[in-house]
Amino acid sequence: MMNWTWFHKLGSPKWFYEISGRWLPWLAAAAVLLLVVGSVWGLAFAPPERYQGNSYRIIFIHVPAAFLAQSCYLMLAVAGLVSLVWKMKVADIALQQAAPVGAWMTVIALITGAIWGKPTWGSWWVWDARLTSMLILLFLYFGVIALGHAITNRESSAKACAVLAIVGVVNIPIIKYSVEWWTSLHQPASFTIAGKASMPSEMWLPLLIMVIAFYCFFGVVLLMRMRLEVLRREARSSWVRAEVLRQAGEVC
Repeated sequence: MMNWTWFHKLGSPKWFYEISGRWLPWLAAAAVLLLVVGSVWGLAFAPPERYQGNSYRIIFIHVPAAFLAQSCYLMLAVAGLVSLVWKMKVADIALQQAAPVGAWMTVIALITGAIWGKPTWGSWWVWDARLTSMLILLFLYFGVIALGHAITNRESSAKACAVLAIVGVVNIPIIKYSVEWWTSLHQPASFTIAGKASMPSEMWLPLLIMVIAFYCFFGVVLLMRMRLEVLRREARSSWVRAEVLRQAGEVC
């Protein structure tokens, strides 16, 4: 029988704060290393694309941001489900703190897509199925953020954000399969985790590194935001006061 002790521990703000403090340095080091290697390799050493020349290099930012924007919203839906079913404080904190990061990743994906689209399509924006569904994703993020700030009661806010995250997740498969379901200017996926890449290894390897780097960066930012929110919500707890005193002693 599977041991779910870790799952219940993860719902404890104190346990999460302690374990996340151990993960942060490793995630931060990995994020910095991978970002440097991936960006230098992709932007400086990867060969030009046969038809697009050097303009294709925007994918080393665009693709990881688009991947992360969609994955982050999936995480919101999972956190919302856990928050509704098991009433875990940490799940609600994860949902609330991940939403702004996901929104920024969506903005980066849309902006870099527009930069790539201008020389490729001759336009900064077209009402393409992929672009439109990504714009809807941004509005969904805005909705979650707005609900979190507009509803003052913490329990009601958690329920409203969780429901919107779960309902909005239907947009993720629409984004993924939009280029297959409808006529689209957007090219099919050049890079997938499971399938064969439609580009040489000198291009997809640095792209893979950048994807992993973005996820590590997301982990660092999310854990930092969640730790601050845990301290804010648990400010009256004895373990928080003890932690503050311990850190103050280390500084002195």
